Amino acid sequence: MEIVRAHVDQQSKEERALAAALLHDLGHGPFSHAFEKVGKRLGLKLADHEVMSDRLIRNSEVSEVLTQLGSGFANDVADIIQKGGVKSVHHAVVSSQFDADRLDYVRRDRLMTGTQHAAIDFNWLLANLEIGRVSEGVDETPVGEVETFVLGPKAVEAAEGYVLGLFHLYPTVYLHKATRGMEMLFTELLVQVVSLVREGSIKKTGLPSSHPLIQFAKRPEEIDVALNLDDTIVWGALSQMCQAEDKLVSMLSSRIRDRKLYKCCDVRAEVTHAFDPKSTEAPNLKDQIDRCCAAIKEALTEWSAKNSSLGPRVLLDEDKRSPYKSIGESKGPLDRINIRTPGGTLVDLGERSTVVRSLQTYKLFRAYTDRNDHDAIENISKITKGEIEKCRQSR
Repeated sequence: MEIVRAHVDQQSKEERALAAALLHDLGHGPFSHAFEKVGKRLGLKLADHEVMSDRLIRNSEVSEVLTQLGSGFANDVADIIQKGGVKSVHHAVVSSQFDADRLDYVRRDRLMTGTQHAAIDFNWLLANLEIGRVSEGVDETPVGEVETFVLGPKAVEAAEGYVLGLFHLYPTVYLHKATRGMEMLFTELLVQVVSLVREGSIKKTGLPSSHPLIQFAKRPEEIDVALNLDDTIVWGALSQMCQAEDKLVSMLSSRIRDRKLYKCCDVRAEVTHAFDPKSTEAPNLKDQIDRCCAAIKEALTEWSAKNSSLGPRVLLDEDKRSPYKSIGESKGPLDRINIRTPGGTLVDLGERSTVVRSLQTYKLFRAYTDRNDHDAIENISKITKGEIEKCRQSR
């Protein structure tokens, strides 16, 4: 009887992990993470896909379906996504450096964008996937063991390819200058629309009061209102907003619709060339580059604030992506990719692979402005060169 109960319990955990893996991104709004930036700037809780997903899973028709699998099934699924409760290998399925989400989108986005980067040996990775036990502790003091995913010794190269493939998608797709440029215009547009609605100036948006975007701006805490938003709603509203009384809404809508993106000035690339022309990535040079970029960011922010009228004349984009989190940076043993050596020892991929260990964090810092705004372009260049010279003199 105990064996049967253990089997049923394990099956139940697997079903919950599967449901969590399928539903964890359920709450994404239009244009995904770009919409979340709007939410952060304006305090819109339901623009956060994790908050939205949690509410949908616990309190919607989704929860009604999940409850058919057990009275607490929906809440258990939501808890896994929220990383609550006792951590297990099932949490790693949903959120880790080798989770179902990454294994899905690294292949899906490569296919949908047509890039030749990021090919991974998916079948070989799964064929060499095992369950192992690793130590778990607090402040380097072991307190027990936990089950986690392990890749066999034959999958080291495939694991390296997976980390590199995922990492390559960031500079070539997710953080591409055109992708980010469009996201920034979208963010500024929705921030302005919501702000106008909050001021009681709906007519200036070019949209009727019944439009889903307007309704969301008025009632951002209601799930049913948020659910009416998707990519097609925004795309369909662009032509109407192009005729908006508000000049900023009209300008941004027209740019997005007609794909007239801002000019991108790659500030970090210029700074890097000035201090590290051979791209040696020496630690002392990287520190100098970081400090110089911070100074330029401050100066450009100040210039834009003083010299803008119709929205910010300079939009700044700063981000970074770590290819693989080391043991010290990861959230624990369940977050890491563990490799079983031929002798049976479990080793973190970052320690086992010299390729992964040598990878550096990818950083970007760019300035965007109207390509016809020659004064802004000239000042971006002037400020960048001026701060580079100051940093050189202070070395």
